[in-house]
Amino acid sequence: MSVSSHAHERIVDDRTEAAYRFEHAETVPPHAHPLGHLVHAASGVLSLITADGAWIAPSNRVAWVPAGAEHRHRAHGVTDMRIVYLSAQAAARLPSGPAVLSVSPLAREALLALTTPAPRSETARSHLRAVVVDEVASAPEQPLHLPEPRDPRLRRVVRRVERDLSTPLSLAELAAWAGLGERTLTRLFRQETGTGYRQWRLQLRVHRALVLLAGGHSVTDVAAACGWATTSQFIEQFTPLAGMTPGTYRRAAGRTSA
Repeated sequence: MSVSSHAHERIVDDRTEAAYRFEHAETVPPHAHPLGHLVHAASGVLSLITADGAWIAPSNRVAWVPAGAEHRHRAHGVTDMRIVYLSAQAAARLPSGPAVLSVSPLAREALLALTTPAPRSETARSHLRAVVVDEVASAPEQPLHLPEPRDPRLRRVVRRVERDLSTPLSLAELAAWAGLGERTLTRLFRQETGTGYRQWRLQLRVHRALVLLAGGHSVTDVAAACGWATTSQFIEQFTPLAGMTPGTYRRAAGRTSA
């Protein structure tokens, strides 16, 4: 399908489905919708950003945005974004907050069919929507969320780590740099992100790797930029979180949708 080159220009606009094309690094200002909706990148990669943090959704994932949740998007690579809006009844089967969920091949095909401007009866479209909801509702949430810290001390530490992932910093080094006790910093990470420093940093590195790979950088260069000692270590830690190897993901992110 050829998607309009203008972001936000609807090719399907009947209040239940929509499709947009975004250029690399294009963003959408904060907004909210009266209906909950599923957001899928048929090609490219999308970030979903709220006051609570950022989620990233490669092509084997779908982002869920509940009704009324203020959010914005950012495209990584030229991105073909597909949206399916859900009724309150269907939305009740999905998480109460924003999330990234696995999208099965069946759900992906149904979602793409729904958002392609082909003539279909309302009955056929209802069946496709039911397939999408059934598949996505049974999928587990994926650990592709980076919470945004509220505590200014931890925000300062987080920004320090984000500035340079190529040089790993230990929790002790960060605590000394920030003038905090190591126990205090450990507690802040647990309270503010729901996880420990090492797991949080791994998720940050995977987020950054997803963006760089979508931009066409090589697997070897991305591994080094994100602080992995070897390419094999990068592949080993990236694959469980992203659901595919870095090489497969890089090819999928650059795919042109039909």
